[in-house]
Amino acid sequence: MQNDIKYLKLLSEQYPNTAAVAKEVVLLEALLSLPKSPELFISDIHGEHESFRHMLKNASGRIRHELLTLFEDELTEDSLRSLATLIYYPQEKLDILKSKNSDLEEFYTIAVKRLLKVAHRFTAIYTTRKLDLLLPVNYKVVIRELLDGESAPEQKFAYRQNLLRSIIAIGEGDQLIIALAEFIQRLAIAKIHVIGDIYDRGPSAEQVMDSLIAYHSVDIQWGNHDIVWMGAASGSRACMANVIRLSLRYGNTQTLENGYGINLLPLASFALEHYRDDSSLAFNPKVAPEDLLNESEGWLNRIMHKAISIIQFKLEEQLISRRPELRMEHRKMLECIDFSKNELTVEGETYAMKDDFFPTIDPENPTGLSKGEQELMQQLAESFEQSVRLQEHVQFLYEKGSMYHIANDCLLFHGCIPIDKDGNLAAIELLGKKRTGREYMDFLDKLAREAYSGVSGTRENELAKDMMWYLWAGPDSPLFGKDKMATFERYFVTDEKLHKETKSPYYQYRDLPETADKILKNFGLDPANSLIINGHVPVAVKKGESPVKAEGKLLVIDGGFAKAYQEQTGIAGYTLIFDHIGKKIIAHLPFESTEKAITEELDILEAETIYSYEDKPLKVEDIRDGNKIKEQIADLKDLLNSYRLGLLTERFPRTSN
Repeated sequence: MQNDIKYLKLLSEQYPNTAAVAKEVVLLEALLSLPKSPELFISDIHGEHESFRHMLKNASGRIRHELLTLFEDELTEDSLRSLATLIYYPQEKLDILKSKNSDLEEFYTIAVKRLLKVAHRFTAIYTTRKLDLLLPVNYKVVIRELLDGESAPEQKFAYRQNLLRSIIAIGEGDQLIIALAEFIQRLAIAKIHVIGDIYDRGPSAEQVMDSLIAYHSVDIQWGNHDIVWMGAASGSRACMANVIRLSLRYGNTQTLENGYGINLLPLASFALEHYRDDSSLAFNPKVAPEDLLNESEGWLNRIMHKAISIIQFKLEEQLISRRPELRMEHRKMLECIDFSKNELTVEGETYAMKDDFFPTIDPENPTGLSKGEQELMQQLAESFEQSVRLQEHVQFLYEKGSMYHIANDCLLFHGCIPIDKDGNLAAIELLGKKRTGREYMDFLDKLAREAYSGVSGTRENELAKDMMWYLWAGPDSPLFGKDKMATFERYFVTDEKLHKETKSPYYQYRDLPETADKILKNFGLDPANSLIINGHVPVAVKKGESPVKAEGKLLVIDGGFAKAYQEQTGIAGYTLIFDHIGKKIIAHLPFESTEKAITEELDILEAETIYSYEDKPLKVEDIRDGNKIKEQIADLKDLLNSYRLGLLTERFPRTSN
């Protein structure tokens, strides 16, 4: 017996007798023989909810591939596209399709039968217990009966026909089709792995979070753009200022204001009071203003952008001063300005500033917040703290998220693992101790959790909140992966030499299989059978770059949802499907709109697909998840023996007389 009695006693609360244990062992051992379920790996969504939502609905192209397999000889291309769109957007597509069909009973019958055929195809890899969780509550019994008919079409033909006819007759045809379509969507992907950067750039990060919370199985590896929002929700004012600045930089405050109810009116009033006469254009939105803002909105956005940027630089330099252990003194730019000459001195060289309007900076104390800035930050901090939806979303990020994750021999992390100039795992000295690889990531994960869950006001909690900003912009942050964030220099200095941000040596060495081997071993994985999956850095397909690195041991799947990157990359990024056949990297073309997807039946098209087949179809017992199930089975068999040996007493439900 491998387990002690204390553990087995706890396990017996769930399985109180031999019958209960035996039933669970049988079910788990049968589960091991099922095909591996499909997992979707996706990264860098950046608030583009419309594209992301479509990707979930079409299961990154998986549903369309199954339709082609099932109906290639039966349906035309137009009919296949129509059926696919009905599955993706059933509620919206039904009215369009019904208007084109005079015989609605025939339409419903054909549509339901086709949807049942698709659903039956997908259910083959799931246990009955799992299907019960995925079936829509209101139509669970009906769909189960209809699916059962798919397995025995001749014996249950009349029964199924009558069942369908009755559903249509009582006016429930639409609701059944919607339930079936959404069931198929859930079946197509068993689990989603989001490898960071849900937030910023796009307009609807809060809707992305709502979709992830609603999904039945998801994990998240934090990205730098997630961690800065988590820091803001935890109370880091440096992170708050960054979140607001980024929203204004991209001319997009919808997530802040409409999504989370963060009141930016105090910032607008402050900017109008102090920056009304500012003429600098460096703070215009990065996107074309006419795309999002009219002329007056663009002007207000610009002065608000500058006002919060100055506050951000002050808060960051205050943080650097109180945390000398971070060794970032060289990033205190405000203290390097000669305001009388309007010059910046960096590492002994002097540069002309392209902006001289600093109404809230005291040259004698450049990093000190003015009284107005202090009051403004207090108001903004209260908005972040009191936003119920933001706090709920951040709690979900902590519950489902981490600095890294291991899933079926895939090591997932957003950015990088620190590597030194010689290509070895770097020993990072931070807060008094050197840490490498997995130990360093575990340490940072613990700090991130302390920032949100720790006791507010304690020394440990204040340090952890400051470290959230470091994870956003620090030189040894594995989420950031650069020597500096040159935001200040880009705004205020023309000389592009100061704009350069040098990437971590990780990006130099990640093409080498020996680098991947070192990282995988450090995380307890076998390099011969394991894989690293990253996001963070877009793949420049236009320049011939491939997402496959290190001879296939490392994949970069930046989702490319952010429109700002698509001109640079030439595509809309990559996703990865890992199912019983193997791994499939899919390069996607840009998604036009939900409206066109419904009315013109336009899907996210594939630009390229790269296959990595397994020698034989994978079963659950072949993957790491299978090892966990085997451990459960061993524990249950120990419990079974303890009952049979009399070490524990069985319990049975009481029956009433």
